[in-house]
Amino acid sequence: MTPTPGDRIVARPAERTDGPGPDVVVEPDAEVLARVAATALVARLAAAQAVHGTASVVLTGGGVGTAVLRHVAGLAEEPARERVDWTAVDVWWGDERFVPADDDERNEKGARAALLDRVGVPAERVHAMPASDAGFAEPEDAAEWYAGQLAAAAGEGPLPRFDVLLLGMGPEGHVASIFPHSPAATDERPVVAVRDCPKPPPTRVSLGFPAITSAEEVWLLVSGEGKADAVASALGGADPVDLPAAGARGRRATRWLLDAAAADRLPGAEA
Repeated sequence: MTPTPGDRIVARPAERTDGPGPDVVVEPDAEVLARVAATALVARLAAAQAVHGTASVVLTGGGVGTAVLRHVAGLAEEPARERVDWTAVDVWWGDERFVPADDDERNEKGARAALLDRVGVPAERVHAMPASDAGFAEPEDAAEWYAGQLAAAAGEGPLPRFDVLLLGMGPEGHVASIFPHSPAATDERPVVAVRDCPKPPPTRVSLGFPAITSAEEVWLLVSGEGKADAVASALGGADPVDLPAAGARGRRATRWLLDAAAADRLPGAEA
């Protein structure tokens, strides 16, 4: 993907044998990063609709992920901006905390407040992962149900088209709710239950790598100095079992969108 004006590519690793290498884009701080990512996301969804008539996006939580959604909503309110038909966007999630539906920890709750309720995405196109009080006794049951929803939307095959899949990353390199050396890091199912997460809340539902890597484009949104070592290791070819972010790749494109602090350990990242 070609960066928008103002983006600065600091690295484009060599082509991989398993697909194109990632683009790495750095912005001065987390706020600028969120604005740039929002503009790029609107453009990408609009382009998908021009080709397919619909678009699909997989959302992430976290500070930067939610800030991106707020900026996307703001762009939707500016008539001169490129437009997305939000009635023709399917919304999925990369992971979710297995807590009650009204819990502030829910990624869905944050996404609805930041974007979905503001732009009018139809209820039938919002594919939320189940909450713990939605009739599923165990996270394994919720994961199996969500895998069924993906398969039903796909028509043929286990997964629908994901135009853009957004991910955050933790300081230790986790993405979605796939943590280093966890069973989810080697699970071959599209959706997995995750227990005993080192970061609370401990019980979650997450897309697995088969679903993440099926996306047309994977964008990793990362900010903060505390994540700089993990960014450098992931882009340096770390084993995804040791550092799951290293295994997050799109079929057609992988894009790391970083602030300067997160990019601090990359070659050529100096201002």
